[in-house]
Amino acid sequence: MEPGATAAQIGTVILTIQKFGGTPHTLHNDNRTVIAGIGLSEAIEPGMFTKMVGVERVSGIHQPYKLASREIKTESTVINVEGAAIGGETVIIIAGPCSVESRQQLLETAWAVKEAGAKILRGGAFKPRTSPYSFQGLGLKGLELLAEAREATGLPVITEAMTPEMVPLVAEYADILQIGARNMQNYGLLHAVGRIQKPVMLKRGMMSDVQELLMAAEYILSGGNYQVMLCERGIRTFNKMTRNTFDLAVIPLLKQLTHLPVIADPSHATGRWDLIAPMSRAAIAAGADGLMVEVHPRPEEALSDGPQSLKPERFARMMTSLQQVAQAVGRSL
Repeated sequence: MEPGATAAQIGTVILTIQKFGGTPHTLHNDNRTVIAGIGLSEAIEPGMFTKMVGVERVSGIHQPYKLASREIKTESTVINVEGAAIGGETVIIIAGPCSVESRQQLLETAWAVKEAGAKILRGGAFKPRTSPYSFQGLGLKGLELLAEAREATGLPVITEAMTPEMVPLVAEYADILQIGARNMQNYGLLHAVGRIQKPVMLKRGMMSDVQELLMAAEYILSGGNYQVMLCERGIRTFNKMTRNTFDLAVIPLLKQLTHLPVIADPSHATGRWDLIAPMSRAAIAAGADGLMVEVHPRPEEALSDGPQSLKPERFARMMTSLQQVAQAVGRSL
């Protein structure tokens, strides 16, 4: 639409899209409105729209991931979560334990990561594990503890939803809903988070390519939830020296292909606490909009992912080095 297009002019375009069997999606791009008509009848003539008052131009979207593509939105999406602008100039650090284990463990970690500069607290209340005999999380009690930690520290929280039925409950407690790597193509779950109006972080599946990740994001966007961020957390390869292989090149690639924010998870990407700091610096240099890092006050006692968890003092030292890298690439923490 032209700059300054009126609500009535925008409404006319939306009604026309609906008349011809399409679904309108309204986004804001460079201080103007962009309307995507998805699923329009092939019989419609693009010239019909160009003649409408308030329409500046009409163009096709060639990528299969239409709403996620930079073809539809050239400026980067910024998702505001309680003062943390994800996708903006500041690199947002998300930190906390893999699993919520107890009130003391969570609050101790939450205060430590906040003091070091983290802006969002992570913690798993429900844990999908490879073994059914491993710790599966505290469930509702874990959500309640996350809410208590948010109240105490002021840090917004992110935690995982595992099933469509679980989404309303998790959305009641969390500021950001996480879709884990194992659930990246759980289409019922993607539809469910697409229907809510809360930020969603979508993790790349451990054996999924970039287009599959973007198409999974498209499911959420097409449901009307445009607050989606992507997370690169490593992929499975033949290498056994690290938990996964950190696909670092995907970060700048995604920044070219999509307007959605890109988060890096060096904890799951490496599985080793001693590799998290260097890979965090590399991710920021590559253009990541944020990092998700696992921190635990006593990793040797952790009920999940202890070997890839930083102690609070190591996390604090890492944050100092990240500041220098962020400044070098024109950003801040």
